[in-house]
Parts: sequence; C-alpha cells; structure tokens
Amino acid sequence: MTVTVSTRRRVGRTALELPVFGFGAAHLGELYAKVDEAQSQATLNAAWDAGVRFYDTAAWYGRGLSEHRLGGLLRTKPRSEFVVNTKVGRTLARPADPASFSTAPWTGGLPFEVVFDYSYDGIMRSYEQALQRLALNTVDTLVIHDLDTLFHTPELVAEYMKQLTGSGMKALAQLKSSGHIKAIGVGNNVPGNLDEMLAEIDVDFAIVAMPYTLLDQSILHTSMQQCLDRGISVIIGAPFASGILATGSGAGAKYAYGAASPEVQAKVRGLEAVCKAHGASLPAAALQFPLAHPAVVSIIPGAAKPSELTQNIASLQASIPASFWSDLKAQGLIDQDAPTPGSGSQRQ
Repeated sequence: MTVTVSTRRRVGRTALELPVFGFGAAHLGELYAKVDEAQSQATLNAAWDAGVRFYDTAAWYGRGLSEHRLGGLLRTKPRSEFVVNTKVGRTLARPADPASFSTAPWTGGLPFEVVFDYSYDGIMRSYEQALQRLALNTVDTLVIHDLDTLFHTPELVAEYMKQLTGSGMKALAQLKSSGHIKAIGVGNNVPGNLDEMLAEIDVDFAIVAMPYTLLDQSILHTSMQQCLDRGISVIIGAPFASGILATGSGAGAKYAYGAASPEVQAKVRGLEAVCKAHGASLPAAALQFPLAHPAVVSIIPGAAKPSELTQNIASLQASIPASFWSDLKAQGLIDQDAPTPGSGSQRQ
C-alpha cells in the first residue's frame, strides 16, 4: 500500500485519526539557524499547498516563536481541515533581566524565560498560553513535554513526576473528557525514561524523538513493544535523527541536537553505502523505515524552507527495493527484528 501525506492511522483507542506525515515546526523556532518571516511563511504555505494537514509544535520551540508562526498559517484555514498538536509542562515568562537575556540554545527565537511546571495549574497555564500564541481556540492533542533526563536531573524528574501524577494528569483528563482535546500524549528523548513514565501514567500516544530511527532501534524490544502491547500509538518526532539522516555524513552533520560523533558518522557512511548499492535515498529510507512499525501512526520531520518540505514529501513516496532492507539487516545496520516496509508486519 502506497503511503501518502493524506494516509491516516488511528491513535490508540481514541477516535482521532492522524495523517502519517506531519510537519514538525521546531525549525521555525530557529534551532540551528535564523529563519526570516518570509521564508517561514513560504515553508508553511508550501506544506499546506502540498496537502499536509498535521502540525506539531511546542512552547519550547524558539521559546514561543514556532507556535506564533504556525498560528499565523492555521488561523487562516478552516479549523476542521487540520490537526494540531502542542505541548505542556513549560510556561513562558518575562526574564528577570530582559537586556541581558539569551535565547540559547536557540539561534534565534523569542526573549522569554522557560518555567517548568507539570502540576494542574501549570498544565492549564501551558494550554491557555499555547492557544493564544497559536491564535486558535482549540488544539487537537496535548503532549507532556520533555520530562526526562535530557532536560532535568534525576531528582527533578522525580519531583516533576510527583506534580504530574499528583494533579497534572487530572488537568489533562479533564480537558479530554470535556472535549477540549481528543488525545493525550507524552514526548520523550531518552531510552528508559519513557518506560518509567508509562509505568505511572496512561496516555493515548507517545512522541519518540530520538531512540527509534533508521540509525537507532535501541527501544524496539522495550518502549516500542510496551506501546504496542498497551495500544499506545507512537509518533516519530525526529525521523532524521535531528539532521544527519537528511544531510548525510560529513562536516557539520547533526545528531541528537549536537555534532555527530565519529561512531555515528561511521554508521551513517555504512547506511549510505547500502543506499548507493540499491539506488536508494538515505532521507527516503529514514522517513519510510519507522512507518513500518505497527505502533507508529505518524512521522513529523521538520523543514525550514519550501525545498526541504518538497523533498520530504518526495522521500515519503520514493520507491525502495525490498533487497535494500534485507541488506541493512545482513550488514547489522538495523536490528534484525525491526519491521521494515514490505515485510508484512508493518501497519497499513
């Protein structure tokens, strides 16, 4: 079955169906480089014109800039025609010293301080702030964002989990039961942290940002299997592993939001060699691979310019021979048990 931007899959046990291809708006928050307003608008317009109808953003992306820019497009479109996801757990506030404030690690972004809060009041404040930045009075889904050891010490993770289980989940449950949102998700970057969260909370889907890509299937038998067993859908939040699977190996390649290590570079060169042997594109393989897993409902690659968006859609639909996936397994470049396109175990 050919997968296109309009193909939809159901989220967990909800009635919500998501397009398998979404637009990840982190780059519009100016992650690696500044993006001027004209380029941002052109990229979003290109996505809409190409039929993209699922958009993912967060308060963290550019400290509010991504939500503002995305809202500039979506507020002009019929509300029934798109699905939008944003995230909770961070609120934005005026910095103590605006004159000296740095937006790092964002190259650009907006001059607001981040305040983490996973309590009932914090979740509701995150939600209400997001609506205003998006210029929308509804969002479809909310994700508990970055409650992991990439952003916090283990002690803070434990403290914030107490906030979440003590009252934060009540806020999300109320928003869902009242019809304000259609599904609750959790976003996670660190292998193991997702398993710990899922042991304490119940969600409809998880955004997995790094540990399940063409480059890394370390959670195949743990988190991914748990999600499958519990009927929790998965959205792949960084199918290009934050850059290197789109750009390829070489100087300046990014992995896990930083410079790619020599070991990662070497593995990507191995993937590139198999791509060359089969006439396949590395970005196409990166986008198509995770969609073969039966728990995965969508991928949300980012784009900072119209040409990147166009290339992503072309990669989604590019033809890749079955022998390519067999060779990756034969050379130990992907897990032997990983579902692959055309293997018969993938989701349609």
